[in-house]
Parts: sequence; structure tokens; C-alpha cells
Amino acid sequence: MDWRTLAAGAQACLERLKLAGKESYPVGGCVRDLLLGRAPGDVDVCTAARPEEVMALFPDAAPTGLKHGTVTVPTADGPIEITTFRREGGYADARHPDGVSFDVGLTEDLSRRDFTVNAMALSADGTVIDPFGGREDLQKKVIRCVGDPDKRFSEDALRMLRAVRFAAQLGFSIEEETRAAIVRNAYRAARVSRERIRAEMEKILLSPSPEMVGQLAELGLLDHLYPFPEEVDWACLAALPATQAARWRGFCACTGFPITALPVERKLRRAVEHPEAGLIPALALTPRDLMTLGLRGPEISAAQKKLALHVLERPEDNTREKLAQLLREK
Repeated sequence: MDWRTLAAGAQACLERLKLAGKESYPVGGCVRDLLLGRAPGDVDVCTAARPEEVMALFPDAAPTGLKHGTVTVPTADGPIEITTFRREGGYADARHPDGVSFDVGLTEDLSRRDFTVNAMALSADGTVIDPFGGREDLQKKVIRCVGDPDKRFSEDALRMLRAVRFAAQLGFSIEEETRAAIVRNAYRAARVSRERIRAEMEKILLSPSPEMVGQLAELGLLDHLYPFPEEVDWACLAALPATQAARWRGFCACTGFPITALPVERKLRRAVEHPEAGLIPALALTPRDLMTLGLRGPEISAAQKKLALHVLERPEDNTREKLAQLLREK
């Protein structure tokens, strides 16, 4: 496994940095995914080159996070984020570093990352640089913080939700000390924006283990949003279609969670609050059929809603004969 396993765009970026004499490595999730035999979703690069040097080497680059050392380079395979090796300062907002300095090497740069499985880099010759035991944790299938978990979560509270999300997506468990630290620091999740909370929840709901969303509630990470019931059948989520609407609707139905507690688009809110609406066009009885049965105006709309709610629970009843019978029984 070496750089040649990466997409051509990432290889080109790394080669240009190498030719300029700048120490550079693919880092983080792409290395993790390669070790797991998965195709990386995207590629992040860390480098000794300063941000202004990266901008000079890649004229089309965008200074997407220049003060934190990040430059985004467009390629045919998608954007590549290139970030200078850095040391981070304090975290007054519990999300972002107050400042960074670029006088560090690769190992210190890796030490600031969230979890060991995301704190590995790949050299050009295929050597995996893994100072914190990420490969061993991949084999153990555990999510473990780099260093002191309380420090990691006090720096960035979003990491607690990401721990659950990675566990759900990868089929891993959360290491004991890391899990205990989440419980101790769960109150910090109130400082994470609801947009980011919604995004992490949705990634869990659409993962192979949607029932893991229950971990967010059980660990106390959603306490500031809603008082979840003690007994919830989280396993029912896995039986639902892996679609945004179905999984959110199931989550709200089994917990009573109000979808309006999170910023969601109108289409999703309607799909959750009015699940019958999407079924109305598929009803075996059309509006013309309902008119033939003697219904008019508002009566047709009311009948469609009633029938759609019934079919939502019993899809096998979506036949002309059965739906007509239901209307006659009103």
C-alpha cells in the first residue's frame, strides 16, 4: 500500500509537494480506509509546507482555512485539503482552536487528532506512520482517543458525537476510557451547533448500524435537546429502509423526538410530520375514483389522508377494492 493506491489527483498533489522538497503525507481517514480495504471517500494531506507555499505551488487552490493552515486544491477526482503541520492553542468555544503555530513536525501534528484510527499517515514507500497505535485499534475494532480523552473532548465537543458515528459506520465499539470520558463531558455537546449535531445523527441513522443513534441519547449527548424515554426499541431502526425520510421518521416515532428541534429542510420535516403525504399519489384509488364514489372537494383530500395513513401501516391493503371498503366503513 503506497501513494499509487490513491486517486490520480491526490497523487499529483503529493508529487508536486515532494518535488518542491516539502515533506508531505496522506493522513487521517484515507489511511484508515486503505488499511480496512475500503476506497477512501476523500484524501487529506498534511505537509511541512507553509500555507503560502502551498498556495504558490497550486495557483488554483482556495484558502479555505488559511489561518489554520488549510488550503483546498481542486482536482478531477475532487478537492484535496492540504494542511500544514500544526500545533493548536486553546479552545475557548470548545470547537475551534484559538490559534495555531506551524513550528512542529509530523508526530506532533498527529498528536492533536481525535482518534487513533484517524492519526496515521502514509509515506511514499508505503510505510504507515502510526505513533499512537491506530493499526492495533483497527484490528481490535475500537474507537479510542489520541492521548487524554478528557482533553480531546474539551478541545472539541463534536468529537464525542463523531466517536459514536465512527463506531456505527465501521462496526466498532468505543474504548472504555474514551466512553467514560464522553459521559463526563457530555454536557459540552450543548456548545455544538444544531446543524452539526443533525449531520452526525443523520450519518449514524444512514449507517449499517442505525440503532447506534441510541448511544447519543444514552451517553447524554442529546440531553440539551430532548428528554429521551428510558426504554426505546432502537433496534427497530435497522428494519427500516436506509433512506433519510424513513430513518428520521422511525427515530422520531420511537422516541417522540420533535424533528423541529433540529434545523432540517422543509421536505424532510414534512416527510416526518406527514408521512402519509408521500403515499397519496400511489393510492390505488385516484381522485377521479373518489369523485365516482360521490366525494367532492375537501372530502377527497380528507379521504386521501385517511387512506394513506392506513396504507402506511398496512401496505398490502393498497387495492381498489380494499380502499373502497374502508371508505364505506367510515
